[in-house]
Amino acid sequence: MAFDLDMIKNVYDRYSTRVAAARKATGKHLTLTEKILYAHLSEGDAQTAFGRGVDYVDFAPDRVAMQDATAQMALLQFMQAGRPKVAVPSTVHCDHLIQAKIGADQDLSTAKDVNKEVYDFLASVSDKYGLGFWKPGAGIIHQVVLENYAFPGGMMIGTDSHTPNAGGLGMIAIGVGGADACDVMAGLPWELKFPKLIGVKLTGKLSGWTSAKDVILKVAGILTVKGGTGAIVEYFGEGARSLSATGKGTICNMGAEIGATTSIFGYDEKAATYLRGTKRADIADLADAVAEYLTGDPEVYANPGDYFDQVIELNLSELEPHVNGPFTPDLAWPISKFATAVKENGWPVKLEVGLIGSCTNSSYEDITRSASIAKQAIDKHLKTKAEFTITPGSELVRYTVDRDGYLDTFAAMGGVVLANACGPCIGQWARHTDDPTRKNSIITSFNRNFAKRQDGNPNTHAFVASPEIVTAFAIAGDLTFNPLTDTLINDKGEQVKLDEPLGIEMPVKGYAVEDAGYQAPAEDGSKVEVKVDPKSSRLQLLDPFSAWEGTDIFGLKLLIKAKGKCTTDHISMAGPWLKFRGHLDNISNNMLIGAINYFNNTADSVKNELTGEYGPVPATQRDYKAHGIGTVVVGDENYGEGSSREHAAMEPRHLGVRAILVKSFARIHETNLKKQGMLGITFVDASDYDKIQEDDTIDIIGLTTFAPGKQLSVVLHHKDGSTDSFPVNHTYNAQQIEWFKAGGALNIIRRQMAS
Repeated sequence: MAFDLDMIKNVYDRYSTRVAAARKATGKHLTLTEKILYAHLSEGDAQTAFGRGVDYVDFAPDRVAMQDATAQMALLQFMQAGRPKVAVPSTVHCDHLIQAKIGADQDLSTAKDVNKEVYDFLASVSDKYGLGFWKPGAGIIHQVVLENYAFPGGMMIGTDSHTPNAGGLGMIAIGVGGADACDVMAGLPWELKFPKLIGVKLTGKLSGWTSAKDVILKVAGILTVKGGTGAIVEYFGEGARSLSATGKGTICNMGAEIGATTSIFGYDEKAATYLRGTKRADIADLADAVAEYLTGDPEVYANPGDYFDQVIELNLSELEPHVNGPFTPDLAWPISKFATAVKENGWPVKLEVGLIGSCTNSSYEDITRSASIAKQAIDKHLKTKAEFTITPGSELVRYTVDRDGYLDTFAAMGGVVLANACGPCIGQWARHTDDPTRKNSIITSFNRNFAKRQDGNPNTHAFVASPEIVTAFAIAGDLTFNPLTDTLINDKGEQVKLDEPLGIEMPVKGYAVEDAGYQAPAEDGSKVEVKVDPKSSRLQLLDPFSAWEGTDIFGLKLLIKAKGKCTTDHISMAGPWLKFRGHLDNISNNMLIGAINYFNNTADSVKNELTGEYGPVPATQRDYKAHGIGTVVVGDENYGEGSSREHAAMEPRHLGVRAILVKSFARIHETNLKKQGMLGITFVDASDYDKIQEDDTIDIIGLTTFAPGKQLSVVLHHKDGSTDSFPVNHTYNAQQIEWFKAGGALNIIRRQMAS
C-alpha cells in the first residue's frame, strides 16, 4: 500500500482537463515537463502560455521532503508560520548527521547519542505538525523517497539539491531552500521561473562496463556545471526506455551537477516494474490508466528540435564508461583516455580509497554489479589495494542485499559497510589517514567532488565514476588501470583480467526489511510540545530579520571579493559544521571560510577596514556588525553552486551582509537569498568585477525605485579618492521585491497567517 494514495488519485483525476487546457493555451503539442508543470499550476487550469526563462509562475507541489540538516532550519521557520499542521504531505529524513568512522552499527549508535537533541527536536516537530519521520538509519532521503513517495507525473520540492533523484520515476522533483519548503507546508503557492527545456535523446542500449552513471557523467562534460541552469532536462527515446528506474534516478540525481532545475524520464514499463516491486502496484495501476499524460506527446519526440530549447543525442551502445574530476564534476574523461590524463596532469596515480553507494548509486542493481566485481577479486585471488567502503542507500536495500549475500562478498574482499546515510559524500567522514594534508587520490560513485568536500583536505583529488568502475579501481589501487583492457597480477603471480560486471535490476526474491525506520506523526499534534533549550549550542529559535530601511544603502564595506569557484561548500561548509544547522548564530562562524580572497589568494583571511588587520571572515563581519556597518560580498561565475543549503544565504543575512554582487548565480542559491530578504545582484559587464578594490566603500543606488527589470547602480569610493560606478542587474519580480522590503518572505507569511 502506498503512502498518500488519495492525494495521488486526485492528481491523476485532474490530468486530462489540465493537459487539455495547457494544449489550448499554448497551441501546441506538449513535452512531459510541460504537462506536469501545467498540471500543477496554483491557479488551476492554464489560461495562458508561459514564457520559458521569462515568466515567474506559482505552482502547487504535491509534497515536501527534508533531510535532517536542512529540516532543522526549515521547521524552525515553519513554527513561526502559525499553522497547526502542514498543508501537504511532508517528511523528514535523518541521513546527514551520521559520521562514517568505524562501521554501520557503531557509527549509527554514536550518531544517535551525539545528535539526540536534534533527533528529538525533529521527531517532536514532525509529531506536532503532521510530518512523516524517518529515523536515523532508515536511509538517505532520495533513495527513501524513490522507494516510497515518488510517483509518475507528480511534483515535489525537497530541501536538498539532489531531490531530482525522483525524476527516475517520472516526477518533477526540485531542490529548494527551507524557506520555499516552509511556504508549501504553510499552504502557499511555490514560485519558480518557468524553466527552459533541454531534451536528451537516448538511442541504443547499455552493455558491458557502461552504466546509467556514465550517461550523466557524459552529459555533465557536455553541459558543464552551469549548462543546465534555468532548465529542466527531459530524457527520452528507446535508450531511455531500456534503463532501469533506479538507473534513471542516478541520472536525474546528478543532474544537479549541471545546474539543472531538475531532470525527468517518462513513465514506462521499467517504472511500473519498480513501483510494483516496491509494493506500490496500486500506483502503477493508476499510472497505467493515465499513461498518455505521463510522457511527452509523440510529435514532440519525433521532432524534438521544435519543442526543446536544446537537444543532445547520445547512443548508449557507443558510450564509454567515464571518470569525472578532479575538483569538479564536469571534467569528463572516457575510460580510454583517463590514464593518459592522470599521467599528463600529474594527479596521484596511487588510489587510496574507493567509495561506493550514496544517494546517487546505492540501488540493488548498483550493489549487485559492484559485488560481481568484488566476487571476481576473491575468486581470482586478487588482493584489494585500496580501502573500500559501501554505503547502502536505505535499510530496505541494505537488508535485501544482506539477505542475498552481497554484503558478505564485500566483506570478503576487504570492504567496510557504512551506515545507511550520506557519510563521506557530504564530508561526514572520519577518514583513516596518516597525513590528512597529503596529496592523494580517491574515487567515488557519489555526485560531487569539489575540493575538500569529502575529507576536508584540499589536496585530495576526488574522482567520480560508476560503482563497478570504482570497485575495479579499488582492487587495482592504481588510477592508470583500465578494467576494460588491462590485467592485474594476483597472489599467485598470474595475470588475470576482470570480466564485465553482471547485475540484477530487481531482487529475484523481492525486497525485504524488518524495520524500514518510519515513524508516523501523532494523531493529534496539538498536545505535543516542542522543546528548544535556550542554552543549546545546536538549536536556536529564530528571530525575524529586520525590514529594509526604505532608502538607498550607503557606506558599505567590502567583506570579501571571492576568487574563482565559490560553492555553497565554500560559503557554509558541511562536515563538522553540520551539528550547528539548527543554530543560526553558531553556524554563522563558518561563513565564507572556504572562499578564496582575491587580494591575497588565501581562504578565511580578509582585511578589516576598521583595524587594518587581516582576520577570519566571520570575525571580521561580526566586528562590522557590532559597529553598525553593512558589507558587500563580491563573487565570480555561478556563485552558490552545489547544495541547496539555505544557511549559505541566512548566515550573511544574520551577520549583516547587505548585498551579494557576482557575475552570475546558481539558481537555488539566488532564490534562497531572495527568500531571506537579501539583495542579490549581478554585473552587467563582467569586467566590472575587476574594478572592486580591497579598501572600497560601496553605495547601492536605485532601491527607492526598485522595480522588476530596472537596473540598480553600484558606486565604488576608492581609497585614493577616485570613484567608479556601473549598473547592475537583478531578477527580482514584484513579489520578490516585497520579500526584500519586508526583510524576508517569512515575515510576509507570518503577517498573512496572523490576519
